[in-house]
Amino acid sequence: MQEEKRDIAAEITSRIVRKFRKPIWGKFLEGIKNYELIQEGDRIAVCISGGKDSMLMAMCMKQLQKYSKVPFEAEYLVMDPGYAPENRQRIIDNAALLDIPIKIFEARIFDAVEVIGKNPCYMCARMRRGYLYKNAQKLGCNKIALGHHFDDVIETILMGMLCGSQIQTMMPKLHSEHFPGMQLIRPMYMVREEDIIRWRDLNGLVFLNCACSVTQSISVNGDGGSKRQEVKMLMKQLKVIDPAVEMHIFRSVENVNLQTLISYHLGDEYHHFLDNYDEGRNIRGTIT
Repeated sequence: MQEEKRDIAAEITSRIVRKFRKPIWGKFLEGIKNYELIQEGDRIAVCISGGKDSMLMAMCMKQLQKYSKVPFEAEYLVMDPGYAPENRQRIIDNAALLDIPIKIFEARIFDAVEVIGKNPCYMCARMRRGYLYKNAQKLGCNKIALGHHFDDVIETILMGMLCGSQIQTMMPKLHSEHFPGMQLIRPMYMVREEDIIRWRDLNGLVFLNCACSVTQSISVNGDGGSKRQEVKMLMKQLKVIDPAVEMHIFRSVENVNLQTLISYHLGDEYHHFLDNYDEGRNIRGTIT
C-alpha cells in the first residue's frame, strides 16, 4: 500500500516537470532564480494550508530539494487553526497521497477571529503568519515559504489601489519585522492560478478551499464575499477585454517613475513633488 502511494506521488510529480514544465515548473524556477529566494544552507519551513497552491508548492520544493545545485533543507509545516475534523483529515490524506512528510501544530485562530467584526480575514492572516514564524523557528528554520501565486500578486496590487488608496505590491520575499533573522519567501510568485487548477484537475485531486467558519458564515448570511473575491471577478472581466492585462499590471509596478508621482514614501520619509518643483525641473526631470 505504501509503495503504491509512492508510485502515485512520483507520477504526479513527474507531470509537474513534464506536462507542466513551462507553466508551472519553469515559472517556479524562474521566480526562485530571479528573486534569489533560496541560498545555500537555508532551512525552509514550507507552509501548507491544505489548498491547491500550498500543496503544489510543497511538491515543487520537494522536487527541487532533490536536484538543486544549491543545497537547502526543508520542513513541511501544517498549522491547524481550528479546522473541522474532516478538513484536517483531508490535509493528512492528501499529504500521504503526495508523499509529503508534514508536521502539524495547532493554533486556535478561528476561535479568536470569530469575535472580530471587521476585517476578520486580515487579522486571521496576520495571526497565522506569526504562528508560522514562531513554529518554524522552533524547527531551526530561517525562512517560511508561502504558496501565493501570480494572481494573488495582481489582485493585491489592484486591492491596494481600489480599496486602500495606495500602490503596493505583494513582494516575492520579505524580512520579518518581529522575528529577527527570519524571512518570508513566495516560490510560486510567477505561477498562474489557472495552471495550478489544470494540474489539480488533471490529477483528480481534491484540496481544501477556505475552510474558515467565519468566511462561510459571511457567504451564507448574504453579506457578500471578501474584497479579494470582488477584485478577482473584476480581473475576469478585464481579461475578456485584454488577455494580457495581468502582465501589464505587473510590469507597471516594475516600471515606477518617481518623478511622475504626486507623492511617495520610503519608510518614514515622505516626499511630495512640490518639494523640488521650484528648482525648475518638470516631471520628466529636465530643466525647463
